Amino acid sequence: MAVTQQIRNWFEHFHANPEVSWKEHETTKEIGRILTEMDVPFKTFEDVTGAVAEIGKGDRVIAVRADIDALWQEVNGVYQANHSCGHDGHMAMVLGALAYLKDEELGGRIRFVFQPAEEKGNGSNAMIDRGAVDDVSYMFGIHLRPQEELPLGKASAAIRHGAAYFVEGTIRGVDAHGARPHQGVNAIDPLLAIGQFLKTVQFSPYEAYSVKLTNIQAGGESLNIIPGSAKFGLDIRAQSNDVLQQLKKRVDTGIQQIAELYTTEIELKWADYTPAAEVSDEAAAIAREGILDVLGEEGLAEDVVTSGSDDFHFYTIRNPELKATMIGLGADLGPGLHHPEMTFNREALITGAKILAETLKCASFKA
Repeated sequence: MAVTQQIRNWFEHFHANPEVSWKEHETTKEIGRILTEMDVPFKTFEDVTGAVAEIGKGDRVIAVRADIDALWQEVNGVYQANHSCGHDGHMAMVLGALAYLKDEELGGRIRFVFQPAEEKGNGSNAMIDRGAVDDVSYMFGIHLRPQEELPLGKASAAIRHGAAYFVEGTIRGVDAHGARPHQGVNAIDPLLAIGQFLKTVQFSPYEAYSVKLTNIQAGGESLNIIPGSAKFGLDIRAQSNDVLQQLKKRVDTGIQQIAELYTTEIELKWADYTPAAEVSDEAAAIAREGILDVLGEEGLAEDVVTSGSDDFHFYTIRNPELKATMIGLGADLGPGLHHPEMTFNREALITGAKILAETLKCASFKA
């Protein structure tokens, strides 16, 4: 079967069978089945999902990452796993690049990292801890981009992601009867105060940042009960790691002051952190060559700068000698990433697989 048709088939399978972070068991099995069918050696792990495969020979090691998890979101009124961030396409493109390269002459080894839990912001750390990037000199990723960032037929050699924190908050007050509010501590009051406080968090207008409530849970079906407990979630972003840490300090201090004002306890769990991109000029130059080989000058776009985040950048944060970049691929994607009805031109997957193959082959001779 032609590689182009295989890429389409792989995408359709992953798209129809999404699994959320850390639960990508069937996805991992399917990746293993495909690798076995291609006669490519790989390994999986007993304690986490994901897989690592390798082709080629020699001391040089190049790597590419494919994120394999889906989001949990409401789709047509039903909560379900959903590939609205394009990871189904990323898997298909990386497998496609492997298929294009497995019988080619390479300048070293190429490692294919099928990583779980990107959406949780820590799957990359699990792969790092299990040796997935040991001895790797160059590492590449790829991500489908929205229409407003890259049009169909264009690709960029780097995505300059911002940094992000995701926060889980718990407010502990005291339940009370609606007729006797003085006997309780209404958790909704500090919750509303937090919403207002976040609007006062300000930094230099020359810095890109945002902080907002993204989840609120308080009260039950009985409207005559004042709720003593509530939960909330925050999404905090900045284009630089330094500004993000300043945001963290400001939010942490402000919310604890609100807890004191309302004589309640507010616990914050800074659940997930993803760092801003650390792009290697050398890796980006190689990716640029791969794009030019496939799309020519007219297909090469400027680097994408986005407030979105990706845990891909932990690979370089934790391994400062590693040269890495993530390729941005235009795919006529809309209405947007994480939209429950996100769609894109699937023929872009063929282009992306070819760009990755050219990039990885080139890097294997330059490492």
